[in-house]
Amino acid sequence: MEITGAVSKEKMRPQFLDAMDLERERGITIKMHPMRIEFDSRNLGARNLKLDIPNSRFILNLVDTPGHVDFSYEVSRSLAAVEGAVLLVSAVKGIQAQTLANLEMAQKQNLVIIPVVNKIDLVQADTEKTLEEMANLLKIDKKNVLKISAKLGTNIDAVLEEIIKKIPAPKRETNKPFRALIFDSKYDPYKGVVAYVRIVDGEIKKDEKIKFLAGKITTEIKELGYFKPEFFPQEKLSSGEIGYIATGVKEPGKVKVGDTIIKLEAQNQESGIKPLPGYKEPKPVIFSNLYPENPDDFDLLKGSLEKLRLNDPSFVFAPETKETLGRGFRCGFLGTLHAEVVSERLRREFGSKIIISSPSVIYKFDGKKYKEPWSLLEVITPVVFMGKILDFFKAKPIKINYLGSEKVVLAYKIPLREVVANLYDKIKNLSQGFASMNYKILDFRGSDLVKLEILVGGQKQEAFSKIVPRDRAYLEGKKIVRKLKEILPRQQFSVALQAQVEGKIIARETLSAARKNVTAPLYGGDYSRKKKLLEKQKKGKKKLKEKGALRIPLKVFLDMLK
Repeated sequence: MEITGAVSKEKMRPQFLDAMDLERERGITIKMHPMRIEFDSRNLGARNLKLDIPNSRFILNLVDTPGHVDFSYEVSRSLAAVEGAVLLVSAVKGIQAQTLANLEMAQKQNLVIIPVVNKIDLVQADTEKTLEEMANLLKIDKKNVLKISAKLGTNIDAVLEEIIKKIPAPKRETNKPFRALIFDSKYDPYKGVVAYVRIVDGEIKKDEKIKFLAGKITTEIKELGYFKPEFFPQEKLSSGEIGYIATGVKEPGKVKVGDTIIKLEAQNQESGIKPLPGYKEPKPVIFSNLYPENPDDFDLLKGSLEKLRLNDPSFVFAPETKETLGRGFRCGFLGTLHAEVVSERLRREFGSKIIISSPSVIYKFDGKKYKEPWSLLEVITPVVFMGKILDFFKAKPIKINYLGSEKVVLAYKIPLREVVANLYDKIKNLSQGFASMNYKILDFRGSDLVKLEILVGGQKQEAFSKIVPRDRAYLEGKKIVRKLKEILPRQQFSVALQAQVEGKIIARETLSAARKNVTAPLYGGDYSRKKKLLEKQKKGKKKLKEKGALRIPLKVFLDMLK
């Protein structure tokens, strides 16, 4: 962006396209970021490009994508809107597990791949080893892998040259009826839903009326333009371009990623205008319950969720009402990091005060046994840590592939619940931070699982029940009843806190009764008077325990979810 003059040196900063504070704080990309770059190859300054192309002015539509597996849907939508991809690998970390996953998606789209090794300027960079890994992965000569330093600007013009030479220009069908594919969107309080689009056919002008084929709604365009990377208004958008259309639609649920936009005047030809191939809806792999801290904020939270989903279509939610917890939402995510980011965005961007439960996977029960989702897990680790990783998993890997001489890919089939239970952190610790992992869902399989039920004062509390492996039932049950003992307010009588499996109590704690000192008003005198009062208190507590109904405050249920 700097070398082409799209962004001046004065405005350039690290992580330029990472607009969210959350991205900059964590040092990761969470959202895709489009950017239009226009430049003249004769004015690059570093080196004149020697191209067998008659013109010297070029337009690039760049989409910066995340790398983490939890944001793979962002990557897949980006890849469907472009003709080629720069596969960027750090010379310090080398090929990561997500590199393989994202490369596979790009290859399925038949995109031109330009391999690039970055950060060659760092002292800890192992450029030759990374070049060898890239060459082995792509089955090419390592001379065809570009070596760059984005920080210093080293060899960036060579990347531009490769992009211009190898990535084909988009087909420009300006004479066909207008069609645009929505690949992302966001909500603006003044402009309504702003759709990020790839113009496939025809052209569209400001103030024209449009229709969403799947959403079945019509509207008049409020504004359109390019990404520079901020919104840059224009008079029109044409076939082959990437841009935005401010729709003025104030209901976020009516505009969906993957929908096709056409001109309203073309509706009489609508039978002949086919919708563009959209995107395969991602299936959430983990779920959490989400509740407003204040029950009166339910509708406010619902509106925030709808606006957030507009900007993150891989996040799904549905209203859920439980007798004990009140109204909330059942939310689906693509991973634990995704859940963490969504909850943090709700707090920061929408000011939502929420309680979110620990992520869990979904189980199926066929009447005889429980089934759980299994995953194919790939771990990439330096060979020196291979022994520790093998010992940790115990089971034999189903596949072992070497990337060069110093890095290996280990593949396992394991239950998804093991993946979401901080597996990433455990692998990082075992490998001193050098290993990485990626996973994808396979199918549901039968496992030795049981329903762990929690009883409070002899009454089952379904809100605390969960599905667990049989060999983990005691530890999980003990943990839950201990936590309950800590946060449940004391009653006028003692309360049994029990965990049971298949009707058998496996763990127990007792919440002792709140005791009032009934003998305090007595000063001296006969001890029998004190004894009489204590006996009377004891009988009263016994009667209260037999007849009294235990009420668990809402705060206890919410605290147990955390």
